[in-house]
Amino acid sequence: MKKLILLLLVLNIFLISCNNHAGNGERWSVEKTNEWYAKQPWLVGCNFIPSTAVNQLEMWQEDTFDPETIDRELGWAAGLGFNVVRVYLHDLAYEQNPDAFLNRIDQYLEIADSHGIRTMFVIFDDCWLDDPKAGKQPEPWPGVHNSAWLQSPGLPQLKRYPTDENLRLRLEKYTKAVITRFKHDERVLMWDLYNEPGGWWYRRGKDSGEFEKGLTDSLCLPLLNDVYTWARQVDPSQPLTSCWNRGAYEVDAAFNQADVVTFHIYGNAHSLEKLIMKLNEGAPGRPIICTEYLNRGGDCRFQNFLPVLAKERIGAINWGLVAGKTNTMWDWGSWENPDPKEPEEWQHDILRQDGTPFDKEETAFIQSITKQ
Repeated sequence: MKKLILLLLVLNIFLISCNNHAGNGERWSVEKTNEWYAKQPWLVGCNFIPSTAVNQLEMWQEDTFDPETIDRELGWAAGLGFNVVRVYLHDLAYEQNPDAFLNRIDQYLEIADSHGIRTMFVIFDDCWLDDPKAGKQPEPWPGVHNSAWLQSPGLPQLKRYPTDENLRLRLEKYTKAVITRFKHDERVLMWDLYNEPGGWWYRRGKDSGEFEKGLTDSLCLPLLNDVYTWARQVDPSQPLTSCWNRGAYEVDAAFNQADVVTFHIYGNAHSLEKLIMKLNEGAPGRPIICTEYLNRGGDCRFQNFLPVLAKERIGAINWGLVAGKTNTMWDWGSWENPDPKEPEEWQHDILRQDGTPFDKEETAFIQSITKQ
């Protein structure tokens, strides 16, 4: 009898332990999220892709993965005082060779960590070119902002996602494999499961002056809800998010599923303060991180954003570091009016490819505020 009681006690402890470590599918509480956030420094950094990559696939595919440039440019980011970068992955890079892709992520993380930089990875994305293809990527469209940036998984895939079981299983496998590999990795700050769900798609025409554009809109909802479910099942030690951007379905995802509220803004400082109030009302008590900003032409600048974000202890992650093949020094209007000449005022990015700043006063300001 004593042996039976002891066996049952051990089994009960084992089951409790398994339950504590299994993904329970629940959003982190406000208390748990704030406990995590209190351990972080003020998070300040940029969205990062090496200047030698035109899009996510060129960054991550074996033939074009460029650790030397990644190392050099993340060193420059650290020199600005940045401690976090947001980096986009892509499902097709995983599909080509899962193990090799995961190993390249690990190699990247080793480089970032050597510079004291942690990473927020983006799993899916609803912005820009709507039908991504693996393999050799196109050269930049001269003078056009983000001319080869890719959606993941893409508009055609979203359209058939609700009825295509093989596609659903493929995307689930990708999501779980990536998060599982790095679920307890301290080099990973958090997981951004879906960039701008319902965002813009572009389709380039035969000639450089031809293009179409539209909204992915609510087509994102089935995948958006599923990716949260998959991530919760993995139960990572890092929090989950998906950025608030525009539509009602995005508000639902950000406020009712995300652990940490994240948002994008390209307006002026007054619009930033109004949006912060709105987000605090929508998700009271939860930490907030701005994961995209910087639009110099719209008076969205480091000098008027960083002081506000620092005061509110809101993380600040701008778009762009080194101007390169993504062409994000040009503004969004360049899709309709391409002009290969370098603009007098860049929309995004901070440094040239030799590491010199676009604006010396601007970089001096960034360094001064990150040192405080």
